[in-house]
Amino acid sequence: MNSLENLKEAGAHMAAAVKIDYDELREATREFADREVAPIAAQLDLEDARIPIDLYEKMGKIGYFGIMAPEEYGGLGLGARALGVVTEELCRASLSVGSLIQRNVVTGSIIAHHGTEDQKSRYAPGLASGELQSASAGTEPNAGSDAANIQTTARRDGDHYIVKGTKQWCTNADVADVLFLYVRTSDTSKHSGLSLLLVDKPRDGFLPPKLDGTHLATAGYRGMKSFQLYFDNLDVPADNLVGGEEGHAFAQLMAGYEIARTGFAFRCVGLAQAAYEAAVRHAEERVQFDKPLKEFQAVRFRLADMRTQIEAARALATQAAEKLDSGARADLEAGMAKLFAADMAHKVCWDALYIHGGNGYAIDAPVNRYWRDSGLLPIGEGTSDIQREIIARSIVGRSTR
Repeated sequence: MNSLENLKEAGAHMAAAVKIDYDELREATREFADREVAPIAAQLDLEDARIPIDLYEKMGKIGYFGIMAPEEYGGLGLGARALGVVTEELCRASLSVGSLIQRNVVTGSIIAHHGTEDQKSRYAPGLASGELQSASAGTEPNAGSDAANIQTTARRDGDHYIVKGTKQWCTNADVADVLFLYVRTSDTSKHSGLSLLLVDKPRDGFLPPKLDGTHLATAGYRGMKSFQLYFDNLDVPADNLVGGEEGHAFAQLMAGYEIARTGFAFRCVGLAQAAYEAAVRHAEERVQFDKPLKEFQAVRFRLADMRTQIEAARALATQAAEKLDSGARADLEAGMAKLFAADMAHKVCWDALYIHGGNGYAIDAPVNRYWRDSGLLPIGEGTSDIQREIIARSIVGRSTR
């Protein structure tokens, strides 16, 4: 692959050959990230600016949004490991930009596996190309880790559902074309009463007063804005019920969670790699007591631990991705990868800031951005303690309370 612009053609060839040169894919993605993403990363953070639409378009043209999508929908069909390599390299330049593709990948995967034929034809190609952007609307003020506690309702009324409730932490909801909405369609059971709806909306806006949103300011992870969403008797066509049958949300989301958590682990690795590289540069350049920081054992040992932890997290994430690519379930492996990588990146980013000393505490220092961004990692896509519970269930079964 001589340049990133021919990734789509090369990706189709590699998929057909069932052999991917991951080093080549990494090099090409890093080239793109260094050229197109890194130069705007500080601006996105310091100005809390939106990721430019032309960057979406460039990423879509390359094929990033459809990297796991089946070729029949215009995707590359390259698998979870390829997604991980691309995600890591983009997140090394900017966590928010590197996280863009995750939404379309997960939404597109669930539609491809569980959607009706009509839903597949309407949404899958656009999600794969990036022409459609999606956002997940699952979390609520009283339903985060306890996902089955969803209170937002969708009641059938003829050929429509009437949606009422509040969602929270819906990232990129303002510029999404479709919301992946988690709703309660029945009160008969906490779990089986849940369904998924696809909510069409205009790009760069909402549908007030039936659908509106309030921006939630965050300490980091800027470039994609998060929102609290308000659904006030919003009409959604019944044809937009994922799979065409109510009550299957948990089963539909199962594989989506595994892809999301594996991808999240690679996002953590990318951010940690950026922080580590910044720490190494600073240790080489900063002189104290007539010698560079890299000559001090305390700094050397800290760098050694950082590098070791990053490599271990990358290996766990790769293991989960390879299991997904084999067609097997990977809830245990995805949980372990997400747990270790999130906690690792949180610590590595702090260690990188610590090595920078007071210079790292300046808000416009890149390492300060990495540190602030890392605060999300043990919380987002299932907290670290939730991952521990998932892992424990695979070891000793479900707890009884």
